Parts: sequence; C-alpha cells; structure tokens
Amino acid sequence: MEDLFETEDYKVSLEIFEGPLDLLLYLIKKEEVDIYDIPIFKITKQYLRYLDLMKMLDLDIAGEFLRLAAELMYIKSRMLLPSIEREPVDEEDIEDPRSELVRKLIEYKKFKDVAGDLEELEEKRSQWIEKRDEDAVLPEEEIDMDDISIFDLLTAFSDVLSRAKEENLKEIFEEQIRVEDKIKFLQRRLKNERSFSFFSIFQEETTRMEIIVTFLAILELIKSQELKVRQKKNFHEILIFSTEEL
Repeated sequence: MEDLFETEDYKVSLEIFEGPLDLLLYLIKKEEVDIYDIPIFKITKQYLRYLDLMKMLDLDIAGEFLRLAAELMYIKSRMLLPSIEREPVDEEDIEDPRSELVRKLIEYKKFKDVAGDLEELEEKRSQWIEKRDEDAVLPEEEIDMDDISIFDLLTAFSDVLSRAKEENLKEIFEEQIRVEDKIKFLQRRLKNERSFSFFSIFQEETTRMEIIVTFLAILELIKSQELKVRQKKNFHEILIFSTEEL
C-alpha cells in the first residue's frame, strides 16, 4: 500500500506551520494532563502516532519534529531506569528528566498566549476601522468559531480511518480514486451548502483508500484557501466552510 502513495495521483506535499511543541501542547490539552507532570509514556506514544499519520500523508515534517521525538524517547528511557541507577551526585543533580521539556513548553506557551492576545487585538482594531470607514453592519447570524490546527484534523482523520473497512490488495488497485476527483467533489458540495460536518463526508461504506484521498483533497483546498475548517469548542465537531461564506 505504501508504494501506491509514491504515484503522482496520490502524492500531496503540504507544509505544517505548527511545530512540535504545538503538537505536545495539543496532546497535553487533549488528554487533560498536568503540564508540570507529563505522563511521558502516554504522551510519547501519542506523539509518535501523529508523526506516523503525517508521514503516511506525505506532509512536510520539519526536522524539529524528529528531534523532539528523539528527546521524548530519551526522557522515556531515563524514566525507565531504576532510581538507584540515576542517583544524583549532589543536590544540584536532583532533577526530573522531564524538567527541561516542561520549562520549554511553559516558555513557549507564554509566548503563544501573548502572540494570540496581540493578534486578537489587531483583528478587533481592523474590524473597528472597517466598520467606521464603510459603515459595515454585522450579519444577523454571526458564528463564533475558531480556526483549528492540523492536529485537530489529524485526530478526526484518525478516528474516521479507524472505523473504515479493511480492503484487500485487489480492491486497492481497482479503486482508482484520485485527489483531483475528490477536490471537484468537495468544490461542488461547497457551492451547494454553506457548511457541513467533516464526518458527513465519510460514509460507512467508505474504504480506507477513499478516506485518505478525500482527506488529502481537504488539505489541498485548505492550502489553496478555498475552504476553512472550524469548531465551536476545542475537540468538538469539525465544520467545513467555503472561504466565500466567511
């Protein structure tokens, strides 16, 4: 099946603007764990699973993702050591193997929070100027939603993929599903519907191959800014909108 993705019809390469620390913060929030007491075994397993999904989809994974994976594996190996084997030489050496990672995450989260606040202020300022200059009127039905990250999409994709029926090699090569065809299908649906659920695209009989190709089509349309994906709350239902509707 991997060889099939090397053909031109199935190869879609996209950049990921979120970094490895964004993925870790996403997993910590998703799993509802304490950032100061990260369950390193669980989080490492989840992190590697998302890396596998990104590799399968041929996303452009920066070296930082792999370096952090190596760091997580190192921390995990240190925590597996019996305490007697990592007995500190003096008090200064008494440190949880996760401490440096936690410090980096806290520092990065503070930076992101400040950047997010500044971006929100700038957006409000732009809206105020636009309303003043053009006497704009807000629509009656304003939707309060946030754009979501690639990791939210990968979570939804993984959920759909896990429920798909298994197909044999004969079915895979007979299926002949192209990303271009799925892009046209989504474009038609976006013209007919103001918005629709991510999960509504995938029917019960959808095969794994069709799910993968459809997901790649969604990513391509996000890249070309023809659609946006949003959700009302973190980890809730993902909705797909045409950018013309926003």
